[in-house]
Parts: sequence; structure tokens; C-alpha cells
Amino acid sequence: FEVATVDADLPFAQGSSLAFRIEHNARSYVELFSRAVDALLPEADESAMQDAGADVLDVLFQARRDRDRRDREALQTQGDAAAAAAESFPAALTRRYTVRFVPRSNQRAQAVREVGASQIGHLVTVRGIVTRVSDVRPAMVVAAYVCDECGSEVFQEVTARQFTPLTQCASSQCGPRARGRLHKQTRGSRFVRFQEVRLQELTDQVPMGDIPRTLTVHCIEGAVRTLSPGDMAHVAGVFVPQPYTGMRALRAGLLADTLLEAHHVRPLKRRYDELAATAPADMHLRLAALGRGDAYTRVARAIAPEIFGHEDVKKALLLLLVGAPAKRTREGMAIRGDINVCLMGDPGVAKSQLLRFVATVAPRGVYTTGRGSSSAGLTAAVLRDAATGELVLEGGALVLADNGICAIDEFDKMDETDRTAIHEVMEQQTISIAKAGITTTLNARTAILAAANPARSRYNPRMTPEENINLPAALLSRFDVLFLMLDRPSAEADLQLARHVAWVHTHGRHPDPVDPADAVDAELLRHFVAAARARVPVLPSDVAEYVVGAYVQLRQQHKAAVEAADARRTLARSAVDSGAAPATRSAIGTTTPRTLLAILRLAQARARVRAAEAVAIEDVDEALRLMDAAHVTLDARPAAGERPARTDTSSAIYALMVRHARTVGGTDAALPQIAYAEMLDRVRDAGFSEADFSRCIQQYEDIDVLQVNVTRTRITFVSAS
Repeated sequence: FEVATVDADLPFAQGSSLAFRIEHNARSYVELFSRAVDALLPEADESAMQDAGADVLDVLFQARRDRDRRDREALQTQGDAAAAAAESFPAALTRRYTVRFVPRSNQRAQAVREVGASQIGHLVTVRGIVTRVSDVRPAMVVAAYVCDECGSEVFQEVTARQFTPLTQCASSQCGPRARGRLHKQTRGSRFVRFQEVRLQELTDQVPMGDIPRTLTVHCIEGAVRTLSPGDMAHVAGVFVPQPYTGMRALRAGLLADTLLEAHHVRPLKRRYDELAATAPADMHLRLAALGRGDAYTRVARAIAPEIFGHEDVKKALLLLLVGAPAKRTREGMAIRGDINVCLMGDPGVAKSQLLRFVATVAPRGVYTTGRGSSSAGLTAAVLRDAATGELVLEGGALVLADNGICAIDEFDKMDETDRTAIHEVMEQQTISIAKAGITTTLNARTAILAAANPARSRYNPRMTPEENINLPAALLSRFDVLFLMLDRPSAEADLQLARHVAWVHTHGRHPDPVDPADAVDAELLRHFVAAARARVPVLPSDVAEYVVGAYVQLRQQHKAAVEAADARRTLARSAVDSGAAPATRSAIGTTTPRTLLAILRLAQARARVRAAEAVAIEDVDEALRLMDAAHVTLDARPAAGERPARTDTSSAIYALMVRHARTVGGTDAALPQIAYAEMLDRVRDAGFSEADFSRCIQQYEDIDVLQVNVTRTRITFVSAS
């Protein structure tokens, strides 16, 4: 039964409407509507019961009705009307339906702590996050017994959590002195599906200095399996008290627990498949208009628009939201499609805000911190079930974020024992548990978005990234993209950033785009990601060969860099840091077989964004560009001091130019020409300004190492000419 939407005017406020009376006495109206439905339902057709495909319970109930009708007629013939009425079995035994009320659309959803004793028996709506869901178990509502003397069936309605079984037959067919003994008949009893859900307050509902409160929700029949751990939802139901049982009842005395009998569940964040299937017509038009332009750049700008800059980081986060299709081989080996991204660098570069935005936009997003998370809190904890007393597993943050995103802030502050639990999740996307006699494997198909701070508050350019971040390379190699976000002073960038922040604080929102057609709100972003995730682009053979060639070239470059580093081990470390010797690439930026999988995942995610059916070479180039942009930031090491000397900056830029020339196919003996504009973009990605680049070109032109053409479009190495 769906309650019609009414306005909060005088009729509803005075209690003269049916909706008002239902909301304030919902449990009684459930029984009232059930009786009305019983009276309106037609009698069962006996001819339909003869069908071989008829339901077993329908045949059993029809036989009981026939027998009950014959018994009543026999008793009425004997003149015992009271006994005839007493012999009828309860209506709850034959009901094949449940009555549930849907709340009004304008009814306010309350927090758990706002529901009080004055709302006992009312139909209330509570907003929260699901932290625990039990298994679906059968709950007895009508117990059936058979007498061993007269053979009569005796029924007992169960309305509480505990009941006392009947032992003696109360049927009129048994004599008053020799009462038969009753035996419980499980086949004749009626059970309903039952599930217990634990609902917890959201973060914004908890007052300062308090802890979140929880509420137990009982789901019956159609309401079961509608909620999963990690879901945020509005749960409407009847708020009722429940007395304690067992030893807890002796300790509690007159106190009672409270629970919510669920009637209606409305998820706040729908899954991607549900969003794609239920998108309205106007949303399809907006998605079509968005796809006609450069959707990749426009949607990436919509990620945390209050944060200034970080274009490449936002593009990587967009690819993380979209992800690549997961694959499973014929042998059963699973290949993950989720993309893992790590943001590391100086404090104050908005890493945490980016994490919170992504966790909010994702339908299943869990945000946690490294210091406040333990191994059991991330994976699973063994708890004792309050209903059965058995040991059960309760999923942690990674399990709650299944088929979603888990954002972990302060990744570097986690204990080493807790970080080891993430290794299996980031590659196999499973959690193996062997605790308290429970041996199982849980699914954790989640994308990891981590943020780490340097070990000594700020990034030290004289140290390697591993020494700065203080994380093992085995863990960092599992990230597909690693960005080093440094806070480098720049007059032009600082001016734009300050103006952007001042505008946001003045108007309370992010600046509008220059073109109104480029505006992308959070709802459009969710539907765009949902539509993109529904696509499964294929990998053509020519593109596969292109990826293989790019990977082999990256491996050869890594091999040459390692050999050069071994040859330069005798050099002083200060010479390397000052720029006198070329800086070698860190181990974080090395090329491993996981790099090949990362390129494929990023390229497929880019193809999903373009709404393409096949991966193109441009998708692979963009994946390589993103990874190279992250590696450039890792490789660029300014010289010692807060403001490095010009010669040191020029040496670092020249080292970038040499590495780029080797990337496009050059060798130490013959370096090819490189594009001026492309090199300028790479220098900017490394954190240098255009003035630094021009100064470097001028200095190396003066010593006849570089030459730039008149139109300033090509850079030529003199040694190669």
C-alpha cells in the first residue's frame, strides 16, 4: 500500500486524513489492511489445485481450508458454535503477501539520535549508512503442531522473538481428561524471510565530541537483500520497542531495546548499472551534448572544481572513476580492471579534498585515514552475532567499498602490519581470512585512491621519493599512476591560485566556466561515469602491437638508466643532486610488467570516456603521457636550497630534454630533433616556468650544444647534426 503524497496543511495536521492516522499507528494499520485484503481476495479455485504445476503450499492450504470447513460444519451441526470458531486456523498461515507502507515524499528523513520514545509505533524515516547485514534466515510466524491422540492440527501465532511451545492438545476432539501430546510439524508451519541490518549515523549527523549511534533494522520478506554493507539509504519503517531476552533481560530490568521494522528502502546512491538503466530523458540529452565535444577534458575539469589546477591529476581521477572492464580467462584467472592512483607530495596541495570529492561522487565510496585504520578495520573483523551468538565476519572499509572506490588518506602513517593487508587487495582484489575457525575469501573489487605526505613534513629534493614517502616499493609498484604534487613557488601560478581561492570564498562556489555548455554538475558526472562503465571497448591487434612496442621501448630505457646508474655509483651524491651529473630515474618510476597492465587499463578507460567501441592509438598515447607526466615530476629534482641557482635549473631542464629525446628514439650518440612546444609542456609539468626554459635554451645555445630554428618550433642537438 502506497500512501499518497499530501500537503502539510490543516487536514493532515489535525489528524483527519488517513495518511496521518497510518503514520501515527502504522503497526495496527498493517493488520487492518491485511484483514481487508483477506476479505477482498477471491476463494481459491479447486480446479486450479488439480494442476500438476500448482504450488505445493497452495495445495496444502486448499486442503486445510476444505478440512477446516468440514470440521466447522460438523461442529455447527452438533450445536457447538464456539468450538467451531475456535477450530479455525489463523489467517497469517495462508497469507502469501505482506503489507508495507511507503512514506510520503515530503517526509523528512531523521538521524538515528533524533528518533525518540514519542515516535513509538510511528512510521518514521531514518537516514544512515549500512555497516552490517546478517544472512537471510527463516523466521517462524505460525507454529503448527499435531496431536498424537486425535490427529488434529493446532496452530500458534508467534508475535515475539521468543515463545513457549504448546505441549498439550486443546482441540475439542480430545477428551477433557486425556489430552494428547503435541508434536511440532515444521512442514505445516509458516516461515518468512528475515534479515537484520545495522544502520549507523552519517558523519554530518554526529555532533561534535560524540560517536555515531546505530539502529537495528529488521527486514521481512520483500525488504530482505535490498541493502548491502556500505550503502547509504533512507529506511522507512515502524519504530517499536523490543524487550531484552535471556540474561540481558535480568540485567536490563524494565529497560527495552528499540528497532525499526523496515517497510520501504530508498538508496541514496544508486549503482552504476541502475543509474544507466534509469536515466531520465533530459539526462540522455545532456549526455549526448556532452559527448559531442571534448568530453575527456570537460568532465575532468568537473572533478573538484573548487580546486585550482592539477589538470593531469584530475584526468587520472576521471579514468579511475571510469575504470577498465574486468576480465576473466578460461582457466578462471581474474584480471582486475580497477585503476589504483597514489597522490603524494607536500602538504597543502589539496590531496585530501580530491580524495573526499571522489569518494562522494562514487556510488560506493569509503573514505578513511591511515592512522585511524587497523588491519581488521580495512579487511574484516570477527564478531559475535547478537541474534545467534555465532562468530561471524564483519567487513571492513575495503569490503564495504566492493565495486566502488576506497580513498585512504595519510597512507604513509599506517603501520607496516596494517599495510600488508592491502597488497592482496590491490592486485588480486580479494581478502583471504583465516580467523577463529573461519577460512574464506572475501571480494574486494575496489579501486584504491591513496594520498601520502613526505616523511619530513615537506618533500626533500635531495632524497629519493621512497625516502621521502617512506613506503616500500613493492606496495607503490601496485599503483597504476603515481603523482608527486610539489608546492613550488611561482609568481604567476600563485597569483592565479590566490584569485581562485578568493573568488570561491567570496561567492561560496566555484567559478563558472567561460562557455556555459562546459558546465558539468555532480549528477551529470555520475551519469556520465555510469554510461562510460557500461561500455566494453575491445583491443585491436594493431593497437596491441603498438602497446607492445611502447612497453619494450620503456623497458630498454629503464635498462639503460639502470646501467648508467651503476656506472655512476662512484660519483658523489651531491654532484647528482646539484645537476652536475644527470639525475637517474627513481625506482618508483621503473617499468615493470605491471606497467604494461597499467597502460592497457588507462587506454581502455580513455576509450570508455570517448564512447568508442575499440581502443585507439591516441588512447595509448594519452595513457603514456599521463604516466610520463607523473614520472617527470618524480624525476625532476631541483638543486639544493630554497631557491636554486640558474645553472642548476638549466641543468635539470637539459636532463629532461635529453631523456625526452631518448624516448622518441634517440641514442646517446645520435639525439634527434624534438618539438619546441611539446618540450615546453613537459618542462611546465616538471614545475619549471617558461622563463627557465628560455634561459636554459639560451645558455646551451651560447656553448653550441643546442640550436633552435627561427620560428622556434624545433630544437636540434648539435652533437647529432
